[in-house]
Amino acid sequence: MISNERKWNINWTISMIIVMVLSAMVAMTIGRYTISIKEILAVVFPKMFTHVEVLKTMNTVILNVRMPRVLLSMLAGAGLGISGAAFQSLFANPLATPDTLGVATGASFGAALGILMGFSGLGIQMTALLAGIAAVTLVCSISRINGKSNILMIILSGIVISALFSAMVSLIKYVADPQDILPSITYWLMGSMSSTTKETLMLGSPFIIIGIVLIFLVRWKLNVMSLPEDEAKSLGINVKLVRGITILGATMVTASVVSMCGLIGWVGLLIPHIARMIFGNNNQAVVPASICFGAIFMLCIDTIARSVTAAEIPVSILTAVIGAPFFIILLRKTGGIKS
Repeated sequence: MISNERKWNINWTISMIIVMVLSAMVAMTIGRYTISIKEILAVVFPKMFTHVEVLKTMNTVILNVRMPRVLLSMLAGAGLGISGAAFQSLFANPLATPDTLGVATGASFGAALGILMGFSGLGIQMTALLAGIAAVTLVCSISRINGKSNILMIILSGIVISALFSAMVSLIKYVADPQDILPSITYWLMGSMSSTTKETLMLGSPFIIIGIVLIFLVRWKLNVMSLPEDEAKSLGINVKLVRGITILGATMVTASVVSMCGLIGWVGLLIPHIARMIFGNNNQAVVPASICFGAIFMLCIDTIARSVTAAEIPVSILTAVIGAPFFIILLRKTGGIKS
C-alpha cells in the first residue's frame, strides 16, 4: 500500500513534469514567427499529425532556433537551481551561490579572453569551460593544507580566486577595442541565450546533465553536510566523497552554463530559497524542487527577454528585476522558511 507521502511525491513529480512540458511548448509558440501548438506537435511528432501542413521555414525555426534555446534555458535554470541548493547545504550558508568557488568568474575570464582573441562561438565556449574548471582546481589546491582542506579554507580560497579572475576580466575589458570588442564582452557578461545553436547545446548540455545527476544522487546526504565534520562522519557519511561529488557536479554545471549563456545572476540564490520556503529544509524535496522551479523560471525569463522588445534584453537584468521583488514578497510572507 502506497503511503500518503509517497503518493504526494508521485503526484507532485508528475504535475511538475506536465507543467514543464506545457511551459516549453507555450514558449516555442512565442516569437515574431507565429506558430501554434498543433504545428509544434506536427514537427516533433510528424507521424502522429500527418494532417497538419508544416512549412519548411516553420520546421527550421522550431528545430534549429526555438527548441535548442528552450532546452538550454531549462537546463541552465535547473542546473543553477540545484547547484545553489547544494552549495547552500554544503557550506551551511544561505548566501552561497554556484559562484561561491569562483567558477563563474573564471569562466567569464575565459570567455572574455576568447572574444578578445577573435575565437568563434565554439572556441569561446571551450575557453570559458576550461577557465572555469581551472578556477575551481586552483581553489581546491590552495585550500589544502598538509593534505587536508576544510570548508572555511575552501570558501576563503573561492573568494580570493573569484576576485583574481574578476580583476583579470577587468584587465581584458581595459585593453579591448572600445569600438568593437569591448561592447561584445560587456553584452556577453550580461547573459544571453541568443547564440544558442544545436551544436553549442550538444557540446555543453552533457556537462550540465551529468552535474545535475551527480548532485541529485547525493541529495539526501546533503542534509547532514551542514553539521560539523566529526558529527557527519559519526552518522556514517563519507564527508570527503560527498563534498567532492557536490563540488564536481556544481562546477560542471556552472562552468558549462556560463560558457554558453554568459553570467546569469540570482537563479542559484533565489530558486533554492523558494523551494525551501515551500518544502522546508529537507534536501530530498528541496533539490528536485530546485530543478523544476529553476527550469521554469529561466524559461519564463528567456521568453520575456526575446519577445517583449525588438532588441533582446540581457537575461541577468531580468533575473534581478523580476527575481528580487518576488524574493522580497516571499521573505515577507514566510520569514525565509516553511511555516
